[in-house]
Amino acid sequence: MSKRITFDQLVVFESDDFIAINKPPFVPSLHERFDEGKAQSIVEIVKAVNEDYSLCHRLDRETSGVMLVAKHAEAYRFMSLLFENRQVKKTYHAIVSAPVNIQDLTVELSLYTDSKRRVQISRSKGKPSVTIINTLKKYKHFTLLACQPITGRLHQIRVHCMAQNLPLVGDTLYGGKPAYLSMIKRKVQQSKDSEEKPMIGRFALHAHCIEFTNMQGELVAITAPYANDFEVFVKLLDKYDIETA
Repeated sequence: MSKRITFDQLVVFESDDFIAINKPPFVPSLHERFDEGKAQSIVEIVKAVNEDYSLCHRLDRETSGVMLVAKHAEAYRFMSLLFENRQVKKTYHAIVSAPVNIQDLTVELSLYTDSKRRVQISRSKGKPSVTIINTLKKYKHFTLLACQPITGRLHQIRVHCMAQNLPLVGDTLYGGKPAYLSMIKRKVQQSKDSEEKPMIGRFALHAHCIEFTNMQGELVAITAPYANDFEVFVKLLDKYDIETA
């Protein structure tokens, strides 16, 4: 991403102990060696504000949405224990290329990460992994899902959705395909010399909400608005792919 991002642009919540940011897509959580320092990372942005700030968890490079930052060491230890004890509720929104009605589907499939960071389902090598999936909105050709990972494995939502024959739109690593406007709208204007671009140029996953009990014993729920590309995709589905009676 060529345009430099400032910390203030990302903040959606702040208390004495924690800050929540809305991570843009295509910004890595940590430094990535293959980028040779060219890509701005979330940890770089956070540490530039205060060296004492620490990321409480990570999101995939393409995933947008809410991330927690601890403002001091005690807050970091507190949140680490909450994550370890599965006392943090995270809800992601995902778009898949099929119209489905799902209510409280619990996916329990052990996941194993190979040497190339590709995640596989494996009873023998995998770690227990649980995701709860619900339909938020069903369209003619797509579905907006709410996915709640009970465990926090790498690529968990993406692989668990794939295992239900519901790969995320644009998630080519796990069987997903791009979604084009011409799939849902007739007579899409397209210049003769250019190929049609997908409605979203990444896998369609957004960390929508995070809930936890803070250091003062109060319940906190933080929501991150959709990234622009995800919001545009949903608006196009609302306009051109709504189910009719």
